[in-house]
Amino acid sequence: MGNTSSMLTQYDIEEVQEHCNNTFSQQEIVSLYQRFCQLDRSGGGFISADEFLSVPEFAVNPLSQRLLRMLDGLNFKEFVAFLSAFSSRATLQQKIEFIFRVYDLDCNGKVTFNDVLDMLRDLTGSYISEQQRQQVLTHVLEEAGYTKDSVLVLADFEKILGNSGLKMEVEVPVD
Repeated sequence: MGNTSSMLTQYDIEEVQEHCNNTFSQQEIVSLYQRFCQLDRSGGGFISADEFLSVPEFAVNPLSQRLLRMLDGLNFKEFVAFLSAFSSRATLQQKIEFIFRVYDLDCNGKVTFNDVLDMLRDLTGSYISEQQRQQVLTHVLEEAGYTKDSVLVLADFEKILGNSGLKMEVEVPVD
């Protein structure tokens, strides 16, 4: 699996399935491998940030720069694990962990008011003012029992999102 020019063996497929907690079927993994090879223009077995930006839907996503931090240099197994968070078969825990990593820009295991505010800036652009963003975020945090000075860890995200009744599901097209 180190080189994208090679074909996947049954062992490779099963190893990738195990790595992504069986979120994808064997056929879906084969389809994802074909897509991975298309993206890996250099044939080095890893996908660069520039190669990810060649996907139009990804390039226009307001969170693309945040996601690139998580994506740059992924091998195929890591690529599939990344995509597994978007599957309807992923567990709520997997989705919450993924969302936490998106918010935790500096990868220190903590999300601050400013981290969430940065995310809101990415998502809202110039549609709302900075003051409105801060007010909304302060209100949401207070509703959840936190303050502007709170530092959220993964367990806080699990508590907030796990109890919210949110259905976090986006299907990943594999064909």
